[in-house]
Amino acid sequence: MSKKDLIQQLEKEQNSRIITYVTGDRPPFATRIAGDVVPLLSRHLEKIGKSKKISLFLYTSGGDMLAPIRIVKLIRNHCDTFEVLVPYKAHSAGTLIALGADRIVMGKLGELTPVDPTTGHPFNPQNPADPQQRLEVSVEDLNSYFLFAKEKAGLRPGQMADVYKMLVEKLHPLSIGNAYRAYRMAKLLTERLLSLHMDKTKDSQKIKKIIKEITGDITIHAYPIDRDEAKELGLKIDTPKTSVEQRIWQLYEEYAMPMKLGQPFHANELLAGKDMAEIRHAGAYIESAEYSHQFTFTGKVQKTIRNNQPVVDMNIDSQSWVKIE
Repeated sequence: MSKKDLIQQLEKEQNSRIITYVTGDRPPFATRIAGDVVPLLSRHLEKIGKSKKISLFLYTSGGDMLAPIRIVKLIRNHCDTFEVLVPYKAHSAGTLIALGADRIVMGKLGELTPVDPTTGHPFNPQNPADPQQRLEVSVEDLNSYFLFAKEKAGLRPGQMADVYKMLVEKLHPLSIGNAYRAYRMAKLLTERLLSLHMDKTKDSQKIKKIIKEITGDITIHAYPIDRDEAKELGLKIDTPKTSVEQRIWQLYEEYAMPMKLGQPFHANELLAGKDMAEIRHAGAYIESAEYSHQFTFTGKVQKTIRNNQPVVDMNIDSQSWVKIE
């Protein structure tokens, strides 16, 4: 079946209107959740109209931390119940979108992750001569540094000043402040997204537990939170019946195959024995039964001889959302 057929079948099974949002994870065609999808998503929602239930089929490795709350609020304004379908990865910013849903339907391979934003140090202190090489700074890395000093090195509170001093000698103080600001933002966004469908008073302890786990206690950014663990955290997780789970996975594969999700890229594969080839690659999709939008990379790849050695040059000329008829 085509993607449109699968979407329509899922709509019948879930008694819902389906919108898919799939971002690519294959460099150099990788894409991320970002605010540029909001106007496109709005077009799909306006065409669908006010609905009792809207399900967002989501696959992503993450993205802009502020985009999820815009996406969630937009969708919730067009339905009574908002549901997220997770066939596989809904990482980082994708997890934030899922946290804003009334229900999260997770397949066997469905994964959420902690929300631990990283920020860039102005330069890599190990190689300051290269301004293009930035060092990622995570609040969890900073916390772990201080915990190591206390728990493993056995430093007393009065000795922690030296630990701070050593840190700021390696990292710019504003980078540390920026990382902490990102951490506070992640906590705030998590709370606000949960509060869209949970009672702040009645569910206050449950909300606090989820925030604590999602933004702090799980200290590995890519740690996979499966559906059983997500239930233990207190999230509203649905396990789909077998036929629905199969349909969700079929739809995922319809995206995974042409986008080659999770597969390494080699420019030579585009040439297929030729000296030059056109590039046209799908990096992301937003689709419904009504519309199809594709984020498309276009350009050229060419084999040349440089210093008596064969070299493959690749140039991306454009990358933009286009409507697929």
